[in-house]
Amino acid sequence: MKKLKFVVSLTTNDNDYQMEQSVSAQEAAKRLNADIQVIYADNDSIAQSQQLLKIIQSDANSHPDGILLEPVGATALPQVALAAARAGIGWGILNRDVDYISDLRKSFRIPAFCISSDHLEIGRIQGRQFAALLPKGGAVLYIQGPSENSASKERSAGMYETKPSNVEVKLLRGNWTEASAHKAVTAWLRLSTSQRTHMDLIAAQDDSMAVGAKKAFQEIADNKLRDHWLGIPYIGVDGLPKTGQAWVRRGLLTATIVVPPNSGKALELMVRALQSGTLPPERSSHPSHSFPALDALGVAQAEKVHIFSR
Repeated sequence: MKKLKFVVSLTTNDNDYQMEQSVSAQEAAKRLNADIQVIYADNDSIAQSQQLLKIIQSDANSHPDGILLEPVGATALPQVALAAARAGIGWGILNRDVDYISDLRKSFRIPAFCISSDHLEIGRIQGRQFAALLPKGGAVLYIQGPSENSASKERSAGMYETKPSNVEVKLLRGNWTEASAHKAVTAWLRLSTSQRTHMDLIAAQDDSMAVGAKKAFQEIADNKLRDHWLGIPYIGVDGLPKTGQAWVRRGLLTATIVVPPNSGKALELMVRALQSGTLPPERSSHPSHSFPALDALGVAQAEKVHIFSR
């Protein structure tokens, strides 16, 4: 049987979740006896498009059997997807739900599907974490992903859906990296208004941005002000065992949300479809959960408040 080969296109190599996506895909490829090439778009949708078109427009003998991508931009590259389909290359979208997948499946005999986390539910879980950590209400500095990114939009929408009405949210924008959150918070701290702003919680849409925010607050020169910022909870999303979960155990973060990587599962779906000649499910998703659990998080915060109020 022919050894299948695939390209996995990820957004950046400067994010712990994206690196875990790479590991998950490589482990699945080894298990499935497939070849993969992992490429990174440096958070640039144009670069991602050009990288993939170069592969698709190369000699047909060197084509991969399928492409799995986590899109950088809002459109998820529909024209590139069409070019891949015309070339007979399978197309799998990670962590995004796109309408054009239905048309690809109707028009071409290739495996085409979306596999994603439920980003709206991730946002809802984070809103519930706000409630557990701020039972009397308060203010949250909330660091979002890129404005055009659907995962960022859905996580924000879910958060607003479940956050308590007595919790106010101040928004900053990052780019799914530690450096981007550090830059955003550092710029915000230069504003005179930030010096008069009280926050009770720092939340980010992924763990790397939560850590980047904390590093920015660690650089504050005023000891009293720095101690205040470092004494409030920091929470993120992704909850990978070696990063987010480990950071919670070490006390670097107060909580995270476990979002399992889905690239390995996507590769399994692609391989199974190509070997059996049957289409995989058009859409599938992975569940996420709070780490620690919401009830434990609420108890821990209540105990902390009790100790400091003595």
